[in-house]
Amino acid sequence: MIERYESHLSRAARTRPQHAAIVHAGVRTSYAELDAAAGRFADALVDGAAFANGDRCVVFLENRVETAVGIFGTLRAGGIFSVVNPTTKTDKLAFVLNNCEAAVVVTQASLAPVALAAAAQAPSVRRVVVVDEPGAPLDGAHVAYDAFLSSATAGTSALRPAGVDIDLAMLVYTSGSTGNPKGVMMTHKNIEHAATSITTYLQSSPDDVVLSVLPLSFDYGLYQLLMCVKMGATLVLEKSFAFPQKVLPLLASEKITGFPLVPTMAALIVQIRNFDPAWAEGVRYLTNTAAALPPAHILKLQEIFPNARIYSMYGMTESKRCTYLPPEQLRVRPDSVGIAIPGTEVWVAGDDGKPLPPNTTGELVVRGGHVMQGYWRNEEATAKALRPGRYPWEKVLHTGDLFRMDDEGFLYFVGRKDDILKSRGEKVSPKEVENVLYALPGVREAALVGVPDPVMGHALKAIIVTDRDDLDAKAILAHCRAHLEEFMIPRTVEFRDALPKTGTGKIRRSVLQAEAEGTPLPADEEPA
Repeated sequence: MIERYESHLSRAARTRPQHAAIVHAGVRTSYAELDAAAGRFADALVDGAAFANGDRCVVFLENRVETAVGIFGTLRAGGIFSVVNPTTKTDKLAFVLNNCEAAVVVTQASLAPVALAAAAQAPSVRRVVVVDEPGAPLDGAHVAYDAFLSSATAGTSALRPAGVDIDLAMLVYTSGSTGNPKGVMMTHKNIEHAATSITTYLQSSPDDVVLSVLPLSFDYGLYQLLMCVKMGATLVLEKSFAFPQKVLPLLASEKITGFPLVPTMAALIVQIRNFDPAWAEGVRYLTNTAAALPPAHILKLQEIFPNARIYSMYGMTESKRCTYLPPEQLRVRPDSVGIAIPGTEVWVAGDDGKPLPPNTTGELVVRGGHVMQGYWRNEEATAKALRPGRYPWEKVLHTGDLFRMDDEGFLYFVGRKDDILKSRGEKVSPKEVENVLYALPGVREAALVGVPDPVMGHALKAIIVTDRDDLDAKAILAHCRAHLEEFMIPRTVEFRDALPKTGTGKIRRSVLQAEAEGTPLPADEEPA
């Protein structure tokens, strides 16, 4: 029987209470300790924040143990969690809080100014819980984490049923083409299906030790936690991969068996000249998603990690993982993203949604138990993504990604149908970045494009028309750094006298994007 996802933590705490659940900053947290902390957090939500079943808790923290406590504590209290990137700025966080009508925000002292400013714009927020804040409650609705946990009556959350497996478990906010993020709705059953499928093809076990430097706000990073808890395995959690020489020795010292990568990480690893072979000896598998690894990097990784199987994968927030390439196929077809993951059906479809013949480009369609329920309070976007399938009772996911399938059934990513760019594994809405650019005095016209990059997927470039002689690239990038998450900041800025437009005056981003990619435009998109 499929259970609510927090039951995996309770089970691990019963069956292997002293086994390390999370290792972070040199501190080992056992399953018994993580389970107890999640229980206290759930009690505090119910007792101290009047948290009801189905209420939302936004977790605005860096990678740390308290992030996991917030996630599983929210589930245990019958709620829905949403982990938000800690580099998110006030306006965007306020949008998320208002969109999901968050009841509680969990943050840390270094992020509290942003969290408190955003919460002040969100009437639904009843508590802002601040980790690392010593002492008693800060004021009224704002309370220190330790005080919040200690104030509740033990067992309060257990006095009522948390719910069932078809309840929503999480909202994952992802960039939308309109500029505002969309909340992807996932049930406990959705998460269970995805985690079961992935751990099946990875051959995961309770003895695994996974090293993750990926943000828990990124679904690829989040699932490292969720899958480890499901298996009763250990997650070694690091804040980032900014200093590889400090992170990589953990492969040996923590006896790492699984190491999830993105192409930017792989590019750094293959350039390290003094890589100690002992670091890689115990690594059983590497995974990669976000963009295909360059063939040269694949060969180098196989040399550096001789005992590891390398899995190339494709997925999207709306269905978590869709495909994987069996490791034995990596040398044969290194540019393929493989076949459907277990328990999933995929096909390349024409405009009518029906399968196309092999070697024909069309939209990838996904069918399976991991497909989202829709976008939170966004019926228009939901109707575009989830459409009737072959059976009357179902909806299937139209990904918006163009693929082709070869004669043997292996899939190849071709590009996006819409304007969304993918940089460093994250979706970037050009509209969202352009809105920030237009807020800078002197920017008359702005467009964001993605320059193909073998490591980043897209290297972002801002194209600007200005009416100020003193506005330079340095000022534009500084403005972006003040208002955007790190992965959304353009790498380069280009100034032009004018941008191509339609007859109605709309900037023709497709023309600029085609220029950036060096590809011809369709006949109906040729510049006038």
